[in-house]
Amino acid sequence: MWGGIVGLIIQLISGAAGGNVAGLALKQYDLGTLGNSIAGVIGGAVGAQILGLLLDAGDGAVVGPSGYDIGTLVAQVASGGVGGGALLVLVGLMKQVMGAKPA
Repeated sequence: MWGGIVGLIIQLISGAAGGNVAGLALKQYDLGTLGNSIAGVIGGAVGAQILGLLLDAGDGAVVGPSGYDIGTLVAQVASGGVGGGALLVLVGLMKQVMGAKPA
């Protein structure tokens, strides 16, 4: 797992934030606060893990023996937020295609 448990918590929180920001910015994909948060949390965790594998991040722990690694922290926040927003858009698109009325 990229970043350990601290990294996972950061990815989940930033994913929820990314999902809600994407829902506010793109009203046609908005699922409501709870739906945005759930899609964001899942997308943040999965997206960050996939990005960690693609970048070969290895352990990439945010807190190590020498203190905080700010580069890893920024990468996990960014990848979690982008993953959360991306999954929200995908879920919103699927909702529209399946016949739900757009907002």
